[in-house]
Amino acid sequence: MIYLIELWESVREFIATGGGVLYFVAMAVFLMWILMIEKFWFLSATYPKIKRNVIANWDARTDTTSWYAHRIRDTWISETTEVLDARMITIKTLVAMCPLIGLLGTVTGMIAVFETMATQGTGNPRLMASGISMATIPTMAGMVAALSGVFFSSRLDAKVKMAKAKLIDSLPHH
Repeated sequence: MIYLIELWESVREFIATGGGVLYFVAMAVFLMWILMIEKFWFLSATYPKIKRNVIANWDARTDTTSWYAHRIRDTWISETTEVLDARMITIKTLVAMCPLIGLLGTVTGMIAVFETMATQGTGNPRLMASGISMATIPTMAGMVAALSGVFFSSRLDAKVKMAKAKLIDSLPHH
């Protein structure tokens, strides 16, 4: 319990040093990871049942060669692909937004530095140091968040593409 309190205090100090923009980075990262974990769960637990159902429905059809049968097959593939692609754009957007939110922190930190310089002059570097920290920490946090998201979102994208290809191969096109 004491460790959690110390951890929370360290996080609060980090956010205080980096400025309020870090809350937005944290929200974007939290949402990004929730969506990625949900998508991994979907691909491993829910999607196989959907795929089995589509294949069973196709195999149960007596007519798989007519023009209408091909349209039904294409519709089922399209519907399943839509389910597979759900929220992938949101995940990729959140990954791309993390460094941009960090850059917003850079701008706000530099504004603080310039305000300090305007009111106190350039003679006291200690006063400017907090603004410089506020300028660099959000950028670093946004980049680290984006790097973690890039790796896992590209892995997710590959899994989705593989699932689509396997589904198409599972429904014979006579």
